[in-house]
Amino acid sequence: MMACFWGFIIAIGLFFSLPTTAFAANLQVSGISIEPCPKADVGAQPDFRRPLGASCYALRGEVLNNGSKPVVDTDVFAQILDASGEPVLQNRTRVGSIGDVPPGSSPFALRLAVPAGTPGPLKVSNAKAKGFNAPVRARAAADELDLLPLEQELNLQ
Repeated sequence: MMACFWGFIIAIGLFFSLPTTAFAANLQVSGISIEPCPKADVGAQPDFRRPLGASCYALRGEVLNNGSKPVVDTDVFAQILDASGEPVLQNRTRVGSIGDVPPGSSPFALRLAVPAGTPGPLKVSNAKAKGFNAPVRARAAADELDLLPLEQELNLQ
């Protein structure tokens, strides 16, 4: 009888120690724009512009979470095209992370490093966002913001 009791306790402990499964959530993205980073932006690095370097661009838009709970660890995917319709970021559609998205519509901004000399204007196509119902990455502490300092500053501009 005692062995059965301990077996039950161990089974309950194993059940509660199993990792939770995170399910992906697709979010709508709208109002996408891409423009050079503002001259005053530290990410623009005007002193380092040279033909072989990179140029800073700001990708902005709105993301819509139709659910009733936040979507966490959200990534933005898009194809960035140059003036001739060629992809700017070869073999890459993930353009960045926007962290957690609360229910409703939320603005976002991301910095992109685009190869210098890329013929503009740049165009954005196939923009979408995907997040999860549970964390899939290490989380920031409760008193820290989830965005990197440069993205925090870009969102304020």
